[in-house]
Amino acid sequence: MSELKRASFGGKISAILVAAGSAIGLGSIWRFPYMAGEYGGAAFLFVYLLCVFVVGIPVMLAEFSVGRNTHMNAVGGFRSLSRPWRWLGYNGVLGALFISGYYYVVAGWSLEYLVSSISGALYGSTESFTDQFAAFQLSPRQAIYTVIFILLTHLIIVRGVEKGIEKASKVMMPALFIILIVMAVRVAFMPNAAEGYRFFLSPDFSKAFAPETIFTAIGQAFFSLSVGMGCMVTYASYFKSDNNLTGTSMSVALLTLLVAVLAGLVIFPAVFSAGLEPAEGASLIFITLPEIFKDMPFAGLWSAVFFILLTLASLTSTISFHEVLTAYFAEEHKFSRRNATRLTSGLSITLCMLTLAFTFDIDWAGIKLENISFFEIFDYTTANILMPLGGLLTCIFVGWVMKPSFLKNEMTNYGSLCGRAFGLLLFTLRYVTPLLIIYIFIRNLGLI
Repeated sequence: MSELKRASFGGKISAILVAAGSAIGLGSIWRFPYMAGEYGGAAFLFVYLLCVFVVGIPVMLAEFSVGRNTHMNAVGGFRSLSRPWRWLGYNGVLGALFISGYYYVVAGWSLEYLVSSISGALYGSTESFTDQFAAFQLSPRQAIYTVIFILLTHLIIVRGVEKGIEKASKVMMPALFIILIVMAVRVAFMPNAAEGYRFFLSPDFSKAFAPETIFTAIGQAFFSLSVGMGCMVTYASYFKSDNNLTGTSMSVALLTLLVAVLAGLVIFPAVFSAGLEPAEGASLIFITLPEIFKDMPFAGLWSAVFFILLTLASLTSTISFHEVLTAYFAEEHKFSRRNATRLTSGLSITLCMLTLAFTFDIDWAGIKLENISFFEIFDYTTANILMPLGGLLTCIFVGWVMKPSFLKNEMTNYGSLCGRAFGLLLFTLRYVTPLLIIYIFIRNLGLI
């Protein structure tokens, strides 16, 4: 498929915003700040940055190279370069499918809390925020908001690459940064905000280079950049031939880091100002933060602004893995884009309903697990198996199977850009990054 017959992003800035949108999600808003505070504060940021350059950017560049060179979806891209390696593309498609089975559910939570903040229901109830969150998870509203979020994503994807994905990213990404900055300025004037800054930004180098910290930083760098699941291959297939892949990958990495840092500057001053202990996950976002907003002037307004932020962060990510599946169905199975989008949305709704409806026990061949949900299965499979495997095999494919000239040509736009760092990149892609990913793989599986 030639570039002339294929849709493409309008410019270099568009490519950066779209790719960054894929990387920036819910994890950047709450998970990264907490880990930074837990593992050495500013020292963790330094280790994370190193890991981004050693793990994240090389894999992203490899995926960009496959996508831009072939101008095909994840399966078609790998198949056109080496037919036996088409299964690497299927790994990405399967990862995107499994992620859609639980990520929309969490995204629906942010939409519910946005609506509740605007309507006043969140702060008009006599129930505690803990009870409200538990009640919401047991109510039909959880399924309704999940479906609504899938349909929002559907409406963007069905409009196509330029009118849908690109146009939406141009609006949502600047809006996300503006909201983060506004929130960061607001919480800076709260009492005891300095304690939150100290928790988040004070370097503790005694923790920085501990094995657990390095492992955590590698994992965050790898997973926060949306590599190993076909997103970057698919998006790069819409890049124009003059797009600087190295510059784009570095811009995406730095924007992702910036969002995570800004989120920390919002969350931790607010948490410490309220005299609360920082917590990770749902308890922080959907229980602790509403408790903080309750005591602020115009509580509903600031709560709504924050959950708009979460909704935007969620939507930029759901667009990316929805597009992986849509492009696959459209190009590999010859569906129209409209029908491919419908099929993807239908599959997402089906998987999410399974996630919400079923919890079961496993007792097989001596393995006993209780209260296992599809949410946990999808989450574990993607985070611990499919994404690391995809990243590892992409390194092997681009670093060893393809000739070095393949990566060099894509990195330098066939000699029009400087390629002085190519030797270092190839060495990292062949040796350093695979070993680190294997380490992550083994640790995630609990083998060490």
